[in-house]
Amino acid sequence: MIRRHGEAPEPGRHYTLRRGVYAILPREGQLLVTHQATPLSEFQLPGGGIDPGEQPLAALHREVLEETGWRIAAPQRLGAFRRFTYMPEYDLWAEKLCIIYMARPVRAYGPPSEPDHMALWMTPQLAADALGNAGDRDFVARFCL
Repeated sequence: MIRRHGEAPEPGRHYTLRRGVYAILPREGQLLVTHQATPLSEFQLPGGGIDPGEQPLAALHREVLEETGWRIAAPQRLGAFRRFTYMPEYDLWAEKLCIIYMARPVRAYGPPSEPDHMALWMTPQLAADALGNAGDRDFVARFCL
């Protein structure tokens, strides 16, 4: 059974399953995270949705590059969690299946190409407190503290 974080699903509401991949990216005692300014201003683990026909690891590499500007290496799957949420950018109620990896940030290729995203480094303790959803915070606390 996959652990749920956040709000319970509302009875009678239709949720669309959205699979996504996210990365914990440690380097020299810091974690590379992303800040998304809109639609909600929050810190997040870099990552996002798996496109139709796309393999999870290909999606992980693409999403991390888009949201941070960094290339990664040696991703290792840590686990997964579910959360039920409204996604205003898609006007969609979603059951997000979030697959979490640990990977090594290798090289910055430039700024994030994803609009309204900024990459930054923070300590694992700060990330465990600042990340915008309970699932991200739980994985950082379990694997980085």
